[in-house]
Amino acid sequence: MLSQYRKIAGNEYVGFNNAVFLSERATADRNYALAYYMKENACFPPETTSLTDALDFYFQLCSLEATCESLSVMAATLANGGVCPLTEERCIDSRPCRDVLSLMYSCGMYDYSGQFSFHVGLPAKSGVSGAMIVVIPNLMGICLYSPPLDKLGNSCRGVAFCKEMISRFSFHNYDSLRNTETNNKFDPRKRHGDLEKDQVVALLFASKVGDLNTIRRIYLQGIDMEMADYDKRTALHLAASEGHMETVKFLINIARVKVDPRDRWNRIPMDDAITFGHPAIATLLEKAMILTDSGIQEANEQSPSSSSCASIKSGHLPRNISVATSDSSDDEESNDEFSLTSSNSKKILFTLGECAISPPTVVQTKPQ
Repeated sequence: MLSQYRKIAGNEYVGFNNAVFLSERATADRNYALAYYMKENACFPPETTSLTDALDFYFQLCSLEATCESLSVMAATLANGGVCPLTEERCIDSRPCRDVLSLMYSCGMYDYSGQFSFHVGLPAKSGVSGAMIVVIPNLMGICLYSPPLDKLGNSCRGVAFCKEMISRFSFHNYDSLRNTETNNKFDPRKRHGDLEKDQVVALLFASKVGDLNTIRRIYLQGIDMEMADYDKRTALHLAASEGHMETVKFLINIARVKVDPRDRWNRIPMDDAITFGHPAIATLLEKAMILTDSGIQEANEQSPSSSSCASIKSGHLPRNISVATSDSSDDEESNDEFSLTSSNSKKILFTLGECAISPPTVVQTKPQ
């Protein structure tokens, strides 16, 4: 058992104090009483034949001694899922490691365990020697040593240090909740740019599979819907190439993304829709491109009389216009004209090369 503890400590110092062992065994009346009570209720495994030998083994474990360095490595091994960070050797299997951390979280600080999990929210274990280990999962292990104890047997300064640490860092078990206000607390486990990377991955994957609910949720969170990956491909690129009509309509009509962004290969979403055989989406994007602010501006230059179209930002639809898909009645219309629905639910007809917006009347123009 001593060699196993040394393995967990990365071969740092772990020793045995025989004087402590003799003292523990000589003053163990309560432990003996509890042990016999547990035996009466069949709490020990069947292979436990001698209660005295079992208690001696427990007293020996209580008599192990270590330094702050070796205890901190043990805590770091638990924080690393049972793999010692110094030797990179697995010392504890995943399930026992999880179970140990659960016990430390629920009862590692004696009668103060509930309050500690409430205020600090980290697995910890204290001892009457004044030592205390704290495990911050996936980050580090800490060993504190300050002999003055409180009335519950925990290090006074150790508990105060943990509370101060939690006030400055997002280490509490529930500081990671999505909408938690952490008052600008710092979390060193998150690298700079990780949040944006996660947002890009979530948005692009939802667009690829046509998960409109996730896309709506991302939009309502105020996240930039025009984020692109390293190839400069946006959500509109993926939705168009995969043939998700409802996603495309949401992105251009509700999220108001740029309808003609170019990726690293200088391709726009309409090109992808054509390449992958989605003519309805290609037609929709073509209509939207004609009505983007840049297209309206060009139409105004060609037709000075049509001056009612506002310009906001190149490549985006005006706020009062939404592109609608063609139905069976629209197919009978001329290829040069199509219908859109504005925010005031009035029907507007546009023609290639010209723009006419005059709600609430219906305007129909013919190509010159």
